Amino acid sequence: MLSGPACNTREPFAESMRPQVLYPLFAEVTALAGIGPRLAKPIERLAGARVVDLCWHLPSGLIDRRYRPRLAEARVGRLVTLELSVGTTQIPRSKRQPFRVTCFDEGTAVDLVFFHTDKGWLNRLLPEGSKRLVSGKLEYYSGALQIAHPDHVLPLEKADSLPPVEPIYPMTAGLTPKVLQRAIAGALNRVPEALPEWQNGPLLQARGLPSFRDALTAAHRPDDEADLSPLALPRQRLALDELLANQLALALVRQRQRRKRGRVVRGDGRLRSRVLSVLPYRPTGAQHRAIEEILSDMAGERRMLRLLQGDVGSGKTLVALMAMLTAAECGGQAALMAPTEILARQHLHSLQPLAAAAGVGIELLVGRDRSAARGDTLARIAAGASQLIVGTHALFQEEVAFRGLLLAVIDEQHRFGVHQRLALAKKGSAVDILVMTATPIPRTLTMTLYGDMDVSRLDEKPPGRQPVDTRALPLSRLDDVVEGVGRALCEDRKVYWICPLVEASDDSDLAAAKERFAHLKTRFPGKVGLVHGRLPGKEKDKTMQAFAEGPLSLLIATTVIEVGVNVPEATIVVLEHAERFGLSQLHQLRGRVGRGSGKSSCLLLYQPPLGKTARARLETLRNSEDGFLIAEEDLRLRGAGEILGTRQSGLPHFRLADLTVHGELMAASRDDARRIVDSDSELKGPRGKALRLLLYLFGRDEAIQLLSSG
Repeated sequence: MLSGPACNTREPFAESMRPQVLYPLFAEVTALAGIGPRLAKPIERLAGARVVDLCWHLPSGLIDRRYRPRLAEARVGRLVTLELSVGTTQIPRSKRQPFRVTCFDEGTAVDLVFFHTDKGWLNRLLPEGSKRLVSGKLEYYSGALQIAHPDHVLPLEKADSLPPVEPIYPMTAGLTPKVLQRAIAGALNRVPEALPEWQNGPLLQARGLPSFRDALTAAHRPDDEADLSPLALPRQRLALDELLANQLALALVRQRQRRKRGRVVRGDGRLRSRVLSVLPYRPTGAQHRAIEEILSDMAGERRMLRLLQGDVGSGKTLVALMAMLTAAECGGQAALMAPTEILARQHLHSLQPLAAAAGVGIELLVGRDRSAARGDTLARIAAGASQLIVGTHALFQEEVAFRGLLLAVIDEQHRFGVHQRLALAKKGSAVDILVMTATPIPRTLTMTLYGDMDVSRLDEKPPGRQPVDTRALPLSRLDDVVEGVGRALCEDRKVYWICPLVEASDDSDLAAAKERFAHLKTRFPGKVGLVHGRLPGKEKDKTMQAFAEGPLSLLIATTVIEVGVNVPEATIVVLEHAERFGLSQLHQLRGRVGRGSGKSSCLLLYQPPLGKTARARLETLRNSEDGFLIAEEDLRLRGAGEILGTRQSGLPHFRLADLTVHGELMAASRDDARRIVDSDSELKGPRGKALRLLLYLFGRDEAIQLLSSG
């Protein structure tokens, strides 16, 4: 999986291999006229350190100076461009007062107002009796027309130099719009005149898309608001380029992975049969399909790299266990790596009785255990006495040795880096990899995040999963909710109460988990526990165990319990300040209940008034339990950057593509990338050489390294 911001690759390999035609674009921004080290820092913070990064920094708005009325007919409050005769200058009596230069247009007067300026500079800018072209916002002040600090004041002979439309760029402290515009203009001048076309010609023609250079120029010179839309043709072209670079890089990784020889892992089914015989339910059709796809991969000669994607409670763990038992049937081992210790222990708890039914050994390995028992665990793993191993990142530490690791299962992949995934795979020879995620991901993001993998999707829920009654209530009903929770506790039901922060802060009105805990433990003494990410691991596990097994029946928590925690007796989840959570995250948190036979409910407490997006999120959650539908809506409402809740998700940071609107372009790029790899896997043909330029241009140098290393 290749990811990260475009165009920040600085490894020596990338520098030495980059085509010379791109050198001007990959120079430091200090190579641009007027950009020294002082200005380079805010530019790097805003866009990036290389010249090419400024090319990708597109306008977010525009200033239209084409409104040129006579002053007597001009509308107050609008940006106007006027031809004026300069009159007298009124000198201020104190430094706190402004200079006022009275100007005229056919007898109508307007004051040009300047604070904190120099008289000599002002006289040179607006000499009395001259004519000037002035552009700025027209206002009324004390019954007179004025323009405070005009944007432009030019002699009439230089009127042609005033741009009728100016782009507005996202800014940062330490820069002015003029400095940034000048730097971007310099960057665009460095784009090579003649780059070979890397896109599919018929696709460009069918969509009416311009060339790369024309598209880049047009995107930085919008003529009206429509030109700022991601659906404007120049922006579609640039998005298509960025998406093709992403998808081609993933296709090359996938090709390389498929070239690697694996080990044929084909079990006899005896261990799997034992587990299936003790299950209280029959696997769903989706589970059967996923198991067949995974076992087919494992039995093949190429290494498996497959994503198992499923909604909350869709039964991913059973599917993974079937794959792990297949490895055990072949005399090997399988490891399941979870992102947190809570989740690792949860997996152990759910897998232990099934492993016992199959007659195989299972171990837990987590990072903080330094006891003598840990040494015994490591010895059993090294000897092969334990066929199934569950753990955290501790699994790939140097001291851990496997006797015969055949399968690595990575749960919640987006919480790990790709290097951690590979480190675990290196614990064996030609290890098959199964990646699982309980976060339903929209199709376009699946292509982006996991384009190098085959995908199995669980879109059915096992029998017995209860629907969750979801209701939204204002925070003014908090006392009523507490009363309702009290009644549930009297009925021996278990309740989650989720808060968005650990502690209250001066600059936030959000409920804090510690404050809510302090409030509710006095109301329900002996029944309330607190879990959050800052707690020591042992304390966290002790509290979770007390909630799952007693005596605690009300758990105050942050989103640390978002994924994987399984307490079937919990039937109520209260989400405080629900308007502050993302839609997919709300769905994950709701999924902590509805796991047993009891009727379950989710209460969304919100602070009015609700904004349009927050209201849409809560309405969607109330009306649907389909995680994939919810994920698509979350993508539409929030955008790709936040859909997984964290920038550490491994999601590429697209500069030009917007996956909420460019889904068709993503699909087209994926199909095109597959055709390219099938027809010219080394990118040596005419289009292939152009595509190498594309990969370098968008910082996908890793893909070129794959080609070079064979």
